[in-house]
Amino acid sequence: MFIVESYGLAVLFCIITMLCWGSWANTQKLVQREWRFELFYWDYVWGIFLLSLIGAFTMGSMGDSGRSFMDDLAQAEGGNIRSALIGGVVFNLANILLTAAIAGAGMAVAFPVGIGLALVIGVLINYLMHSKGDPILLFLGVGLVTVAIILNAVAYGRHSGSKGKKGVGKWIVVSVIAGVLMSTFYPFIAAGMDLENFVSPAAGKMTPYTAFVVFAAGIVVSNLVFNTILMRKPLEGAPISYGEYFRGRFGVHLVGILGGCIWGVGNLFNLIAAGKAGPAISYGLGQGATLVAALWGVLIWKEFKGGSKAVNALVAAMFVLFVVGLGLVISAGG
Repeated sequence: MFIVESYGLAVLFCIITMLCWGSWANTQKLVQREWRFELFYWDYVWGIFLLSLIGAFTMGSMGDSGRSFMDDLAQAEGGNIRSALIGGVVFNLANILLTAAIAGAGMAVAFPVGIGLALVIGVLINYLMHSKGDPILLFLGVGLVTVAIILNAVAYGRHSGSKGKKGVGKWIVVSVIAGVLMSTFYPFIAAGMDLENFVSPAAGKMTPYTAFVVFAAGIVVSNLVFNTILMRKPLEGAPISYGEYFRGRFGVHLVGILGGCIWGVGNLFNLIAAGKAGPAISYGLGQGATLVAALWGVLIWKEFKGGSKAVNALVAAMFVLFVVGLGLVISAGG
């Protein structure tokens, strides 16, 4: 299987993760006017599962290093498989709430609040589990990101208030809940892998490729429960049926699958990089997707259009703090 051998390449993979995780939500925005997020989310989930299988049977089965996907899956212990499955369930609950917040409040708000919070908590959890990297630089970077999250929430509150928008508090709360849940999924996947040795993984442990497939299976299975509940009792709007999903245009379905594949590429590269960079730094850099998504929301989707000077200053300060904070996270692993 393909294995990352250097810290520099690991950082590059994490940057690709950041771009993918920060960009997939554009696909949801593209179909938002004709396709409810609950319907989009089904295609998104199938896209993640499809990408995990493609990665497992290509990069995860090529070369002589490590174990090929099928051999690795056959020898994986039940406890490690359950751990990755649970990670998929936790992630799915978090992500479906995040997608709802994106639909209700926009990328420039849901990502900085939800994923920014996930970055802060997740880095702390992953560092406590696997102490890799300079703790001073790592935690200082996380602290700056925390301040950036607060500034973003304040900017959104002021901007929405000036526009007379309702439900501001609801979407911030949904984003916070999504962020807290999102911060806990990664350790479940990491626990099922041998992060110290991808070349000759310990017996019973999984390679990143196998762990991703199991994780994605957990997303698919749990979506039957979570998304069905949201379709019948939506956070906003009238209930919808499965019939509406099957009546959707083929092109709209493809956009959702593309969104899942984009996120999947990011997750695969992140897991591959975790062995060399360490889960705290790998996860932290990946969740720098917050910055990428905020840029999409502000520059492309104009989600803060018409904001006051004070609001624009808060948004600018948020970007600066995110950039500096992520730079410190990168430096922590050097």
